Amino acid sequence: MEKILGRIKECVIVGKINASTPFPPHMKGMPGAYDYAKEALEEGVAPSEVMNKALVPAMDEVGQRFTENKIFVPQMLLSAKAMNAAMALLKPYFNSGEVKRKGTVIIGTILGDLHDIGKNLCGMMIEGAGWEVIDLGVDVSSDKFISALQEHPDAVIGMSALLTTTMTNMAPAIQAIKGYSPQTKVMVGGAPLSREFAVSIGADAYGKDPQESVKWLDSLVS
Repeated sequence: MEKILGRIKECVIVGKINASTPFPPHMKGMPGAYDYAKEALEEGVAPSEVMNKALVPAMDEVGQRFTENKIFVPQMLLSAKAMNAAMALLKPYFNSGEVKRKGTVIIGTILGDLHDIGKNLCGMMIEGAGWEVIDLGVDVSSDKFISALQEHPDAVIGMSALLTTTMTNMAPAIQAIKGYSPQTKVMVGGAPLSREFAVSIGADAYGKDPQESVKWLDSLVS
């Protein structure tokens, strides 16, 4: 079991999605994260083991390498795609309750902002860390966040902005969210933001990068 879990982890770290994908070149034609995850489940490995002993530690390693500038966004996206390919096989087990999530995170790019690469990357890292992610997309109003919160009342909200002209929309959105549900935690992130700005608008956390975002989320359930 440990051997196949190790292979899943390795494939996620290097971004090997499945046997048909050409990247990385030295693994062309070889099985990827999807193939090994499928094999593991067919051999009777528990879905929770695939999640907690392969996918979560793999994405933790990827996030650490990204933080240390050992890999960059393209490699990180490939790792996230490999993780998602394997994760797709686990979805039925999440739905049945056999595999437990750490919690739910609602993410979205703030009203007026159409940028989503950073949000998507962060969302994939959060999902890879064992959380359910509800992605509202871009140009998300406070009403949309609150509507999603009504469906997932225990969720954490992650809000992003890439423009200085749209980051100012975060404060009224947080005010509206806190007015509806004072106990809801809100994390903000994006290139123009800072920790000081996050504090000034009433956010509970500032996610400087995906790794930091995951660490903060995990601290809520540790």
